[in-house]
Amino acid sequence: MQADYVIVGAGSAGCAMAYRLSEAGHSVIVIEFGGSDAGPLIQMPGALSYPMNMLRYDWGYWSEPEPYLGGRQLACPRGKVIGGSSSINGMVYVRGHARDFDTWSEMGAHGWSYADVLPYYLRQESWTSAGHGGDPEWRGKNGPLHVTRGKRDNPLVTAFVEAGVQAGYEATADYNGQKQEGFGPMEQTTHNGERWSAAKAYLRPALKTGRVKLIKGLAEKIEITEGRAHGVRARIKGASQVISANVEVIIAASAINSPKLLMLSGIGDADHLQAHGIPVVADRKGVGQNLQDHLELYIQMAASQPVSLYKYWNLLGKAWVGLQWLLNKSGPGASNQFESAAFIRSRAGVEYPDIQYHFLPIAVRYDGQAAAEGHGFQAHVGPMRSPSRGSVTLRSSDPAEAPKILFNYMSHEKDWEDFRRCIRLTREIFAQEAFAPFVRHEIQPGADVQSDDALNSFIKDHVESAYHPCGTCKMGDATDPMAVVDPECRVIGVSGLRVADSSIFPQITNGNLNGPSIMVGEKASDHILGRAPMPASNKEPWIHPNWESHQR
Repeated sequence: MQADYVIVGAGSAGCAMAYRLSEAGHSVIVIEFGGSDAGPLIQMPGALSYPMNMLRYDWGYWSEPEPYLGGRQLACPRGKVIGGSSSINGMVYVRGHARDFDTWSEMGAHGWSYADVLPYYLRQESWTSAGHGGDPEWRGKNGPLHVTRGKRDNPLVTAFVEAGVQAGYEATADYNGQKQEGFGPMEQTTHNGERWSAAKAYLRPALKTGRVKLIKGLAEKIEITEGRAHGVRARIKGASQVISANVEVIIAASAINSPKLLMLSGIGDADHLQAHGIPVVADRKGVGQNLQDHLELYIQMAASQPVSLYKYWNLLGKAWVGLQWLLNKSGPGASNQFESAAFIRSRAGVEYPDIQYHFLPIAVRYDGQAAAEGHGFQAHVGPMRSPSRGSVTLRSSDPAEAPKILFNYMSHEKDWEDFRRCIRLTREIFAQEAFAPFVRHEIQPGADVQSDDALNSFIKDHVESAYHPCGTCKMGDATDPMAVVDPECRVIGVSGLRVADSSIFPQITNGNLNGPSIMVGEKASDHILGRAPMPASNKEPWIHPNWESHQR
């Protein structure tokens, strides 16, 4: 079995690359361990909490006991299904801030500045405002990926934006346009009331060309001879076999599985590989290092009116939501319900937003556990640029065994300061006049949790991952000893092999990572094909004019 290109992983970046490489006339084999993405639990946006908690669709990874969180182990869901994590995520679409990508370039990812990546965002998007404003000159119109907004008809959703403005913050019509900073509508990857995953956007059209073949199997190692990758050894239907790549092998298996596969293939820290009896092909100490994530807290409020989605939180209500969606893709099930958002700066002297808010008109956890208070609402809030770094390492040389994942969350004092500030700023927003008709009392943390020590205790016990792991195969200058891939996504020290997914991020971007992961797949495709990059944009992003002296 062979093709011009063999891609490991049918996730966000992998699907995009399969599409673009086949579009250019090449044969492509995509290896994916997970199964079908069919069925309402994936396709109904409102059912998002189900697939990310199902081993049928999720690898079921957990962190090691986190030393700064009292030994808690945090879930690390990764998509084990066609579409990867784009089939089990919350469907929130955020490009990242312009300065994120300028920082990438400064860190050695030359050619990945905001001016360089913006054309690829425009290429991937098919955007509509759904009647809720926006910044059309900054948005793509004809791309494979549908991006839109929910109905925003719940009064709590608009109250959140009004409260932010009342607290003195900016409003923004489009955080993915010129101006990220401020309060405004949140965007989602849905279309006609259904999840619009990378599988729908890219893989299915690619499969229809006849030039792309999807193979179900577990990638065990990259076959490398005399420093060149020439295929992927995979377990398919219980038998190990090599799928040959005539041109290149591309790994797009996630920030967890991409470094794992590199290490299993002899690419990584030599001492670590030798400890597991793996022959060293390339000593790259950065493989599996630089692991980053976003943490968040749920600041929950009990509602004084029955206006939240809690009215559907019973068997009859869920049946009604499901029926509406099955019949005509309408009702609450047609939205992920993340319909308002905010990006703000934590203090004066911070150039661009370093705090993100998701607002949800119900008090509920990602695992589907609703607050006992009944009607309520919550803000998911967390810092964007934690200095903490973790690692992904091998547990053994067995490809079927999960790796060790240690995020090292909250290992810097700045993390604790940032989260305390997040809580206090959120309380200030919920105290604004716009929420006065709706607030009964604070559920979580609780009004009595005020001191730094009390807040720290709450943070330690309740902080959760936003499920945005990245950075474990860092992109950088070929002379950087911790870089794993160069700015064209080529693995340093091995020819014919690239990595292109969220693992190559030098630094985590603002917001959710599905959009940037797809962008990586789009841009990497041009590098793989040897094409000149798309012409750089001359658009200038908005930066608060008084950022040096004002927090808002």
